[in-house]
Amino acid sequence: MAKEEKKIKTETAPSPRKVRAVTKHLRIAPRKMRIVIDTIRRKPAFEAVGILMLLKKKGAKMAVKTLKSAIANAKNLGLNENRLYVSDARADGGPVFKRFLTRSMGRADKILKRTTHLTLEVREGFKVWGGNAPEDAKAKNKKKTAAAA
Repeated sequence: MAKEEKKIKTETAPSPRKVRAVTKHLRIAPRKMRIVIDTIRRKPAFEAVGILMLLKKKGAKMAVKTLKSAIANAKNLGLNENRLYVSDARADGGPVFKRFLTRSMGRADKILKRTTHLTLEVREGFKVWGGNAPEDAKAKNKKKTAAAA
């Protein structure tokens, strides 16, 4: 007779809900894209969209599209839009196009046209960043105003 194994249920904390969007083969060097995404890392999602809209960089337009896609993915999965923040932003190198530039005396210089794989990850935080307050906060405010009157 084999020993009976006791199965113990251990409750783990729910993992923070996160969603990501990836855009590959962007025709911009990763180094230039990193300058743009460093400005939005750990910012609320809607604030990050506003920051990117005001930046006068080529990479900002590309990052806005990817960030809006991540927000739409989160909304589709049922996350609260007002609690989203940019938790991770990466610009990894993609394939490199190798070209050459002719020089004098039959020589040639190498030109590397770099591409980027952009990954933006948004998570649902605890703080409400904008828009309407949660329902329980509204109820508390009504009680306070009723008590004051």
